[in-house]
Amino acid sequence: MTINSESSMTDGPYNADEIHLESSLGYYLSKARNVLVERMDRAVKPLGLTAQQIGVILMLSCNRAHTPYELSRAMSYDSGSMTRMLDRLEKKGFIVRSRSDADRRMVKLELTPHGRDVAQQLPRLGSAVLNEQLQGFTADDVATLTGLLGRLIANGSGSGEDSGFQGCPAAQNSPLPEDGEL
Repeated sequence: MTINSESSMTDGPYNADEIHLESSLGYYLSKARNVLVERMDRAVKPLGLTAQQIGVILMLSCNRAHTPYELSRAMSYDSGSMTRMLDRLEKKGFIVRSRSDADRRMVKLELTPHGRDVAQQLPRLGSAVLNEQLQGFTADDVATLTGLLGRLIANGSGSGEDSGFQGCPAAQNSPLPEDGEL
């Protein structure tokens, strides 16, 4: 089977002979991500976290993941990188690891009381960072940008569906009891 590279590679807004770094969507997406991560790093530094680490805290606080494997898959991290991140978060007192009672081979992750306290602060910090980054954007601009990025993500997922992060359900956004039981 031969693929007609001329037609398959030119079906879209970019032409390989005319594409330049400064006009590439990939360049702008990467640059926007880097700027946002730098700003978020500054915002969460007083909490002892990095922008990458808040993803773990949020995923655990929203019950979107309970094991290192689930976190790795959800956040697109390899297991070694996730293990090192969890080591740092555990050392700082944000999470604890424990063996599953049902299957001793499985490691369960939970936020500590300190981790739950920090998780409650993250929505305020995150919205402040996003509001700073989106200065001059209207609500319609933000909705358009979010919609377009959702379509871009869906094109890459192969499923045709937006597989982006879903926020915490309202009931899970409230503080957890001290013993962690709901």
